[in-house]
Amino acid sequence: MKIQNIAIEDILKNSKHKDDFGAINNVAIIGAGVMGQGIAQTVASAGMEVLIIEKDEEQVAKAKANLSETIDREIRRWAMTSSEKKAILARVKWSIKFEDLKDSELIIEAVDENFELKKEIFRELDKIAKPEAIFVSNTSTLSLTQIAEATKRPDKIIGMHFLNPVPKIPLVELVKCLDTSNETVTICKEFAHRIGKTAVEVYEYPGFVTTRAIVPLLNEAMYILMEGIAEAKDIDTAMRLGYNFQYGPLELADSMGLDEVLAWMDTLWKTLGEPRYRACPILRKLVRERKLGRKTSEGFYKYDSNGKII
Repeated sequence: MKIQNIAIEDILKNSKHKDDFGAINNVAIIGAGVMGQGIAQTVASAGMEVLIIEKDEEQVAKAKANLSETIDREIRRWAMTSSEKKAILARVKWSIKFEDLKDSELIIEAVDENFELKKEIFRELDKIAKPEAIFVSNTSTLSLTQIAEATKRPDKIIGMHFLNPVPKIPLVELVKCLDTSNETVTICKEFAHRIGKTAVEVYEYPGFVTTRAIVPLLNEAMYILMEGIAEAKDIDTAMRLGYNFQYGPLELADSMGLDEVLAWMDTLWKTLGEPRYRACPILRKLVRERKLGRKTSEGFYKYDSNGKII
C-alpha cells in the first residue's frame, strides 16, 4: 500500500510539473525594433503581459508610434478591430530600465545581430532576472552557446528565431545550444504553441535552417538585378509565379530589412567562408544610403505610408 501511495504521489508531482511547462504569462522583450514590436504584438495577442525594454525614452516613443501604426494598417485592411488593438496595447508595457524585468518568466532578446551586444545584455540580465527565468535570443546566425557563457544559467538559454512579419509567419526555429535543458525546450515549445507558432527544432549552426536557405536566393536575385538581366519587379514576378512564392526575393529582402539581410550575409560569409554568402555590392550600396527597405520607405522598391509598393 505504501509503495502504491508513493507511486501515486510521484504521478501527481510529475503531472503537476508537466502542467507547469509552458505556463508563461509574463514576458519581457529587449529591443523594440521591427522584430521586437512584432514579437510583442504576437505575445500580447495571445493574452500574455509584455514588457518592452528600450535604451532611451526617444526610442520608446518611436517604437510605440510604430507599433500603433502597424496595427492601424491591419485595421484598415479589416484584419483587426479597434477593440483588439486596445486589448493588445493594454497588455504591452514600456521601460528603459532592466530592473523592471526582474519578475519576468521569459525574457526575449531582439536587438541587432551584434555578438558583443547580445553577450553583454545576457550578462546584465543574469544579475537581475529571477533564477528560474528563461533567456531567449532571436539571433539568426550567432552562437548561442558562446552567448550563454556570459550567464550562470546556460541550461535556461535557448534560441527562438522568429521570422518577419512575426504576427503573420506561423513558424519559429527553436535552437538548442550546448547546455540547454530538455525542460527549457519543453517550456518554449509550449510557449510557441500558445502564441500560434509551429516550433521547428534545429541544431545550433550559423544560419540554422531558414536564414541559411534563404540568403543565397536573396543574394542571387540581387546579382541578377545588378547585372541588368531583369528589373526588380520582373525578377520578383518570375519567382512568385514560377515557384508559387508568396513574395519575390527582392520584396522579401525589403520586408526583412536590408541592414539585417546584410548582417546575416556578413556573418555567414565570415563563419562559413562560402562564396554564396558573399553580399552583392548593390545590397551594400543600399545599406550605405540607408535605403533599408519597407521600414525606411525605400529599398529595392519605394513604399507608401501603408507599406505598399509604389
